[in-house]
Amino acid sequence: MESARNLTGSAAALGGLALTFAGFAGAYWPVVVAGLYGAGALLAPPPRPPAPAFEEPSSRLDELRTDLVTLRAYLDRVDLPDAATERLTALTGLLDGLLAPGWVSEALAEDPEGVHVVARAVRRDVPESVDAYLRTRWWTRLAPGARAPEEELERQVALLHGEAQELVDGLREAEELRQRSHTKYLEDRGGGGLRRTADAKEGRPPEP
Repeated sequence: MESARNLTGSAAALGGLALTFAGFAGAYWPVVVAGLYGAGALLAPPPRPPAPAFEEPSSRLDELRTDLVTLRAYLDRVDLPDAATERLTALTGLLDGLLAPGWVSEALAEDPEGVHVVARAVRRDVPESVDAYLRTRWWTRLAPGARAPEEELERQVALLHGEAQELVDGLREAEELRQRSHTKYLEDRGGGGLRRTADAKEGRPPEP
């Protein structure tokens, strides 16, 4: 009853009744009213389902921030070598800087691959590296292996830190490119104004 087609057709039919009362429809008024209703229903716009409302890209980072807090609490409870602890502190510092609410995290949210890198480091890579070290260290005490687990952990954390640093560098380069592009735009705009001024002084028509 409340569809756009029914409402439009009903409005057109009421117009037909008005014509009938005014004496224009005559004996064929039922046909006129029905025809106007059908015409109005056909002219009404078709129903349009509402577009899906997806969450803002930045809202996807809220869970990651919570997971990073959980990861840091886990790292505080485990016994790790000093070198690995320093690298992990630097790594979580980078991740925290990327996820901090503000324009930096908004830039990260616009980079799906960057969000994937951060999520993978927080939720899988760092916990797996630390847990694997703890398990391997226990076995090494029973039967020493070819390579110390501390060295393997430091290598893994160094690779993860390098990956996060590449992400930071990429976001920085994007901002630098944006800044340079704006400088170029201002230079071109200023240069065009100077050319028009010189042309006006010499009596030449301005270039299109």
